[in-house]
This record gives sequence, structure tokens and C-alpha cells, in this order.
Amino acid sequence: MAAYGLYTHIGSNKRRSIVLLLGLFFLVYVMAFAGALVAEAAMRDAPLDWLLRAAWGNFLLALPWATLGTCVWILIAYKFHQSMIDAMTGGHDVTREEEPRLYNLLENLSISRGIPMPKLKVADEEALNAFATGLNEKQYSITVTRGLMSALDDAEIEAVLGHELTHIRNGDVRMLVISVVIAGVISFFGEMIFRIFFQGGWGRSRSSNGERKGGTGIAIVIALALVALAWVLSIVIRFALSRQREYLADAGSVELTKNPDAMISALRKIEGRGELASANSAVMEMCVDNPRHGFTDLFATHPPVDKRVAALVEFAGGHDPGPLELPAPDEPAQIASDPPADGGPWGPRRS
Repeated sequence: MAAYGLYTHIGSNKRRSIVLLLGLFFLVYVMAFAGALVAEAAMRDAPLDWLLRAAWGNFLLALPWATLGTCVWILIAYKFHQSMIDAMTGGHDVTREEEPRLYNLLENLSISRGIPMPKLKVADEEALNAFATGLNEKQYSITVTRGLMSALDDAEIEAVLGHELTHIRNGDVRMLVISVVIAGVISFFGEMIFRIFFQGGWGRSRSSNGERKGGTGIAIVIALALVALAWVLSIVIRFALSRQREYLADAGSVELTKNPDAMISALRKIEGRGELASANSAVMEMCVDNPRHGFTDLFATHPPVDKRVAALVEFAGGHDPGPLELPAPDEPAQIASDPPADGGPWGPRRS
């Protein structure tokens, strides 16, 4: 951030994200070729080179249908993804009259940047988290949990809303939704191929005849290896899309609020308390924090809170209070210590 500037990093991140999304689409085609290879091996025993040529020909014939099917899948998600997410999390629209505190904070942030205000939703979850969804300005929404509203003060909630609003401004939300949808296509094709192989009956019947002839066995190994490779790479690409965006969203929130300490204390309060019981992994990828521990940390889509806080301390002049204990429900919320009078390099703190 210090070397190039925030907006240069945002532009670079967008270009990299487009390349990664194209990579995801390419993996759909890898899955289609693997499926064609399994189908050829299922129908006949033949030399490996013959099976590969036949699978390639079938793949070229199926290419337009694979592209069309993926696009239809994306269109379905375009229309219904928000309702599916709301059904999982219990999120529902709220008005100014219902949640004036939350509504006013988001409205002020939107006005300060001259952008349309996203829909505001509240999920009746005790976890401390928030996430943004949508594919265009008419769909964009920010969902906040009841637990987060209860545990954070106004400045911290404003910082979280600024974080999610930055995801929307930077195009992160649209990219992430599309990546999750395409990864879903890859998972679907992968499961279908494995079902054909393990549950189709032909594999067991052929193995009962003794040895496989020609290159059928090698072709099956190649096809299954391609399926596994595409699945693993789809996960890696989704992680690459998520992790760096969190640093930029944290920085964007500080740019909006001019209050790095509020973002830091919000992260410290959310830390380890953000798991949404009813949400799947795709929804958790969109959240402010996606807590992972132990072995599962290898598959984390978000940088550790310690690293995010360290970046805000180094580049935004914030102050880290360390891990925070939340007060009991009948006690006032803990507030981060005040920053120095000049507010650090991001300017004076807003009242």
C-alpha cells in the first residue's frame, strides 16, 4: 500500500481477479474433457492415444453445451442467489424505522461517497459478522448479524459497514459470487464423473473380467487426476480471490471513516466469534471474518485477524489493543482506546 497507493492496488487486484475468473472457467472445460475421457473408457477398451483423440473430439462437440450450461447456471444464480443466502442465514430487509442506528450509519457512508445505498438486512444470529452480496447496483445488500449489532459500538459498526461497502465499490462482491457459482459447476461435474465411475456399474463389471485391455485403465487414471486437479485448483483460485481483498477492504473502511482504531477494535471483537451456524462455506467466504482453526486454517479464505490488524497499525497508524473480551450482556460494550489527537496519517477522527 505504501509503495504504490491504495487505488493502484485495487486496480491491480481487479485485473488479477479477472484472470483468476477466466482460470475458473477454463477448469470447467477441463472437467468436460475428463468426463468425455471417462465416457470413452466406459464404452470400449482401446489404446490410450485412440481414447484421447476420441475424447478430444467429443469434448469439442460438447464445448458449446458446457459453455451454455455454465452461463445458465450463472443466470440462475444472478436471479436467485440472494434469496438462497437469506434462506440460509435468516437475513431480512430492514427499514430506517426498524433499525435507525444501523440504517443511518450506512446511509451516511453511502452519501459520503456519492454511491447508491445498498439494501440493508439483519440476520438473527448471535455470531458477530457481516457480509455483502449482489451482482449489480439493484441487488447489492449488506447483512449484519444481531450479535454484531449488540457487541459493537457505533464507530465499530460504521467501520464494518465501511468494510463491506468497500467490497461493493471495488467489485469484490460480484467477483466472489461469480467465482462461487463457477466453482459450484466444477463441483457438480466432478461429482457426476465420480458417480459415473464408481456407481455406474461398468467399472465393477470390467474389473471382474480380469485385466483391462489397451489404455482404458490409464485413461481412467488420467481423467480422475484431471477431476481432482480441477477441483483443487478451483479452491485455490477462490482463496486467491478472497484473501488479498480483505486487506484492501480494511484499508477502504479506514479511508471512509478516518478511524483506523474503530476497524481494529471491530476486528478484535469479531475475532473467533463470527461462525454463522446456518451458513455454508460459500457464504462464510463473503463475511468480514471466516474463522478457521488448526488443520482447517490451511483452507482459510481470510488472512488471520492478527495480520490484518498489523497492516492497519503499520499503514494506517492504528493502535492494537490486543484480543478483546466481550462484556456480559448487561454491561456496556468495550471501546477501543482513543487515538492520538491527529488521528494518524488518515486524518482527524470523526465525532
